[in-house]
Amino acid sequence: MPLQSPGILTQRIVRQQNVYNVSFPGMCQAERMDIPFLDKWLKRRAGQGEARGVAVIGPIADDPQGVAELLAECGLLREQAAAAGVELDDTVASLERLDQLLPRWRDDPDEVPWLGNDAGLYLGTVIIRTVPGAAWRVWPNGQPVVTLDSGREVDVVDIGHGWAESGTPELSQAYAEVSEG
Repeated sequence: MPLQSPGILTQRIVRQQNVYNVSFPGMCQAERMDIPFLDKWLKRRAGQGEARGVAVIGPIADDPQGVAELLAECGLLREQAAAAGVELDDTVASLERLDQLLPRWRDDPDEVPWLGNDAGLYLGTVIIRTVPGAAWRVWPNGQPVVTLDSGREVDVVDIGHGWAESGTPELSQAYAEVSEG
């Protein structure tokens, strides 16, 4: 799958193309690999710190709908949910169903960060589709966040990582807090 403009480096694209052999999450892994041009790029993208697990490269304004569609894929999360009989239909009810899953993924420490990325992006997708005025925004470091009408920015990927690692906050609870404004 070729990177599109704006390109999005997610676990799915990285896994399929093995881009520079950099495994996300954690762009800091690339720095430790001593890839000079990537190190310079990462330093230029610094702003809110490192993007955690997923980065959007390029202006989101060029194709906001395309970016939203790519961020909504959440392949690993959808696969695991389907295996547990949970349909992810981009609704608040699906967040509640996800919160009820047995966290079998925690048995595989390599899977937790990937699932955290997907959980955060899925939470963001539900917010974008159900909360009036919510939209994706990209920090200078490439981290996608949800911006609300109030101007508040929500780092949904960070919330997703917390959910995948420890179960808190619950995705439905995070949604409830965000939807209140």
